[in-house]
Amino acid sequence: MSSVYIVLLNWHGWQDTINCLDSLTTLSYPNYRVLVVDNGSTDDSAVRIRAAHPEVPIIETGRNLGFSGGCNVGIRRALEDGADYVWLLNNDTTVDPQALSAMVAVAEADPRVGAVGSVLYYLDSPQDIQAWGGGRVSFWSGRAHQYLAAASNAKLDYLTAASMLIRRSALEKVGLLDEKFFFMYWEDTDYSFRLRRAGWRIVVAEESTVFHKEHASTGKGSALLDQYFNESAVCFFRRHATYPIWPIFVSSLGRLTKRILLGNRHRFVATLRGIYIGLRKTSV
Repeated sequence: MSSVYIVLLNWHGWQDTINCLDSLTTLSYPNYRVLVVDNGSTDDSAVRIRAAHPEVPIIETGRNLGFSGGCNVGIRRALEDGADYVWLLNNDTTVDPQALSAMVAVAEADPRVGAVGSVLYYLDSPQDIQAWGGGRVSFWSGRAHQYLAAASNAKLDYLTAASMLIRRSALEKVGLLDEKFFFMYWEDTDYSFRLRRAGWRIVVAEESTVFHKEHASTGKGSALLDQYFNESAVCFFRRHATYPIWPIFVSSLGRLTKRILLGNRHRFVATLRGIYIGLRKTSV
């Protein structure tokens, strides 16, 4: 039976992480290990998580490495320990007992599958779909759109890393998440595109159900979210668009205009800063 390493990234979210770990104990799939990577928390997260789940190892990074950097710490450990699959799972989730079994079954059925996603539901509104595994990217509007209903795997451009099971051989061929250009946001979209261009399939396990909070770490509508989101969006289109100036211009203009109309100076400045940093980065 294939071995799975579940990597949870924690940053000032110890209660969410404990809730997630509680739910993982109900998984029907038997051959898994869990690793928590504490990404430089200053709220005694590691102490609290250890007290609640002393059986779960925790790696403390000492500083915030971003989503990509923190996940990569866990992925490297998983590969060193011989894992066949790595399940990147947001710490602000809870899982259905069949979530992992369904993902592994889909991956094992086709050796061309590099990554498998789950159907995500809102944690506080569990009847509503947050994302059908992932979505599509428009190179005309410069935006990514999550599927909110069942969609064909052939129409998937990306999987969300809120729940993404990655095959070991795919990681070895494609590499890790790109922490140099994606501190947070768009890293899963970039990775999905890299997988597909390397010949791997990305698919959704329809029977894998995960319940997910929204913006638990950054806060919905925060200036910090705007900066990182726009920086990463620019980097993504610079790397993957044939003519990147168009999606960057259209999407940036739309977001800047929205900030002006809302009269939110802080978010306007943060958006502008993110665009500038993304354009300044070299060798994307």
